[in-house]
Amino acid sequence: MAKGFKIECPKLPSHLEKANFQDIFYEEEPYLSNCMISNTVIDEEFVERLVLSKVIFKNVRFINVTFRKIDLTDVIFENCDLSNSSFSEGLIHRVKFENCKLLGLDFLGANFGNVSFENCIANLCDFSETRLKQVIFDHSTLQGANYFECSFNKVIFSQSDINDVDFSQTSLKGIDISTCKFERLNVTLESLKGCEVSSEQAVGFASLLGLIVKT
Repeated sequence: MAKGFKIECPKLPSHLEKANFQDIFYEEEPYLSNCMISNTVIDEEFVERLVLSKVIFKNVRFINVTFRKIDLTDVIFENCDLSNSSFSEGLIHRVKFENCKLLGLDFLGANFGNVSFENCIANLCDFSETRLKQVIFDHSTLQGANYFECSFNKVIFSQSDINDVDFSQTSLKGIDISTCKFERLNVTLESLKGCEVSSEQAVGFASLLGLIVKT
């Protein structure tokens, strides 16, 4: 699936002890590591500069949580609901979102490195002003997501629904969207330079130029 680069997977020990999210408050600074949190609800939490390292969240529902400037390293979210949460200005490194519901998740100004989104519902996510390096969106729904003024470096959109995504002020040079489906995108012709598309998609983009394509 990845072309020319490989995503570094989260590095986790073979065994993780179960923990409660409230354990973050036992430390001088909000911090949690080497554990698994599963089958629970995390509700109405506002924590700034939360640090999570080597943690698995499984079947966890986050309700009205704001984790501004969160630091995530070697973390897996599996079957989680993070809808309308905020990870704005976060540092997100070697993280995997798998089978998650991420409706409206706020990543404004975050930095991503070696991150994968697999089989996720991520409609209306806000990636504005983020830096994404070695990131894969695979078999995910990204309808209406916002990538305004993003920096892409080795990013793949694979077999995903990107209808009505906003790529305004973001260069898509070297980005492959040929396997994705969409009816419309918010994108400028300047941003499309060097973007990899399918022949069918190219016909659609030609209409932006006012061209009439004969078949």
